[in-house]
Amino acid sequence: MSHRIPQQQLIDAAQQRILILDGAMGTMIQEHKLEEVDYRGERFADWKSDVKGNNDLLVLTQPKLIYDIHCAYFEAGADIIETNTFNATAISMADYHMQALAKEINIEATKLARKAADKFTAKTPDKPRFVAGVLGPTSRTASISPDVNDPGKRNVTFDELVEIYVEATHGLIEGGADLIMIETIFDTLNAKAAVFAVQTVFDELDMTLPVMISGTITDASGRTLSGQTAEAFYYSMNHVAPFSFGLNCALGPDLLRQYVDEVSQIAECFVTAHPNAGLPNEFGEYDMEAEEMAEHIEEWAASGLLNIVGGCCGSTPSHIKAIADVVKKYAPRKIVQREIKMRLSGLEPFVL
Repeated sequence: MSHRIPQQQLIDAAQQRILILDGAMGTMIQEHKLEEVDYRGERFADWKSDVKGNNDLLVLTQPKLIYDIHCAYFEAGADIIETNTFNATAISMADYHMQALAKEINIEATKLARKAADKFTAKTPDKPRFVAGVLGPTSRTASISPDVNDPGKRNVTFDELVEIYVEATHGLIEGGADLIMIETIFDTLNAKAAVFAVQTVFDELDMTLPVMISGTITDASGRTLSGQTAEAFYYSMNHVAPFSFGLNCALGPDLLRQYVDEVSQIAECFVTAHPNAGLPNEFGEYDMEAEEMAEHIEEWAASGLLNIVGGCCGSTPSHIKAIADVVKKYAPRKIVQREIKMRLSGLEPFVL
């Protein structure tokens, strides 16, 4: 296993400048127009179900393609890249009857990202590159019923989520992740399960890594799918003492700004954002060009909202390069020091 970069180097870098996160993995994979046979490779040529669309599987069947995408983001200026593990939990892999491969995919995905990071760190040792091991939200939700006629129904339990997240986290750490990123959170209870799992693994291994938390405001209501405002969501997760807290996906930078602003005013940690390249058009494609996206992000940086920024759906290395070019002249956001009060959260925040 390649070496992890000391956590202090990450903290130092984040205090000195706005760090750049990578862009979309799925968008880049789609550009290759892969077919079923490409996803299967030799190893899964006779697999019993279709696997096209299982992007995380590509770390086993098309590792060079994934490695090249990581390298393209580093070339564009990324400091932190995310592992190709968004759906690499047993729950999500069950869609392809591949739940038994979840841990292996996490290990191999992280090794590929680690290899790319180490290559670029070696080129410029004064700018170390970091690997964020990604835990995605899964395809189930622990706090919302899947059946409109039965509000008490659930298709997953907290304990089931913890179990699959423990397995995935072990894989990410074994592969060499520098951080753990719990991202695209639409259900706070799922995120609580992920956090509990991560901390369980840290205890088992007698170690810790920085934890990044990134939620998703699903629409103009300014709430997550499970109903919380950005501020309430922050209070729900603050006990983790995260390295960074922020928002990603669902909205473009124009619509996401007010919620990033909300988080930046209260977060006692670094603030991260990776918006989509606008909203999808009728073909499900993203039209916001790199320059337009960078223009929005530059205003965020100038307003002191950001510590870490990248792109989500629709973003490419050209988007990340444009963002990296415009934010480098701005100082990172100063971390908030707030007076101690009792801050609670339901769907809304409650400060006593």
